[in-house]
Amino acid sequence: MKFDGIIFDLDGTLWDSTAEVAKTWTSVIAKYNLNRKEVTVEDLKPCMGKLLDEIASILLPELDPKKQMQVIKECCEYENEYLGEYGATLYDKLEDALKELSKNHKLFIVSNCQDGYIECFFKAHKLDKYFIDYECPGRTGLPKGENIKLIVERNNLKNPVYVGDTQGDANAAKLANVPFIFAKYGFGNVDEFFNSIESFDELLEII
Repeated sequence: MKFDGIIFDLDGTLWDSTAEVAKTWTSVIAKYNLNRKEVTVEDLKPCMGKLLDEIASILLPELDPKKQMQVIKECCEYENEYLGEYGATLYDKLEDALKELSKNHKLFIVSNCQDGYIECFFKAHKLDKYFIDYECPGRTGLPKGENIKLIVERNNLKNPVYVGDTQGDANAAKLANVPFIFAKYGFGNVDEFFNSIESFDELLEII
């Protein structure tokens, strides 16, 4: 099947930033007198792919919604600052595969993240040269499925595919009427998918 655009999720698909996010969020949360004293990698894994207000309610249930978002936004600000400088763990052979894929396909990112997060991925690892466009709810206020539609429309894609690792990713791709490739090495499990990969570079074999 010939695709003219490949749209990627970020967390669990292109990189794993859970250790870095846990470290930075723990630093922020430690300033508050909360029941939770730290955020661990295991705490974060069920949150991957969710919107910030959902993550805030999962991690800080004792706070009212307004206070939850205040703390989470502060966490995200420090997270962006840290990731922009130090980056996170890229999946094996990521850049080599991106370089090859970008020769014949337009590449994009749509992630359920705060504004500035995707830019940290670009800045720290100098990978922006492989991507045409990107979007997130931190900029648009829209859920992932609608942001996939935005990328498809403004880049005039006729036959795109979405690559992600969670059921939320699969649902968003379905809403946008885009085939879904399941990254099995990521954080989630998925009921239905067009195809699947065990490692990032396997995309070269199926696209």
